Amino acid sequence: MPKIVDPVTRRRAVAQAVLSVVARHGLEHASLRNVADEAGLAIGSVRHYFADHDELMTFTMRELSQRIGDRIRTHAERLLAPDGRTDRRAATEELLTEFLPLDEARRQEAALWLAFTAAAHTRPELRPCAAEMQADLHTLMSRVLHEAQCAGGLPDGMDVELESTRLAALLDGLTLQATLLPDRYPPKLLRQVLRRHLDALKAGS
Repeated sequence: MPKIVDPVTRRRAVAQAVLSVVARHGLEHASLRNVADEAGLAIGSVRHYFADHDELMTFTMRELSQRIGDRIRTHAERLLAPDGRTDRRAATEELLTEFLPLDEARRQEAALWLAFTAAAHTRPELRPCAAEMQADLHTLMSRVLHEAQCAGGLPDGMDVELESTRLAALLDGLTLQATLLPDRYPPKLLRQVLRRHLDALKAGS
């Protein structure tokens, strides 16, 4: 009796093979042949699940985005639907640190995301996913700051939209620097910079 293969599971396994290749060798090495070898499949099997290389790369980028988003949503739900015992400041910090490469798993994730977003500059098929991720980040920052303002944790006159852009830019910049220069930007320093920024927001500066 032939083995039944779940197509969704197989597509995700192939996407994981792409990420493994990219993590070791860079996006330019994620050819169909190299990905098939990494996944332990014939190249024809990869082509059975993906029409072409562009579709494979787009699917993989969305899988990576989903992985990051799922982890962040867990923290966001805790912060944005708090019970009476929730420490808002601590919950906010924990949510925002999920965007930073504070451990090996998040460093690799950040490096992968930077590789795909950099490629989106010259590969139009990747741009919608990159744009959606940035829009989602800004929306989340806006909601976090708005809720903090409503709870009295931030000044009433603060420009939430402007500060959301500034916070997203800070996280992006720290992630880039810490991914490229991890020894110069260790986790302790990243947390210190984030805390200083949150303190400045609270003080209205």
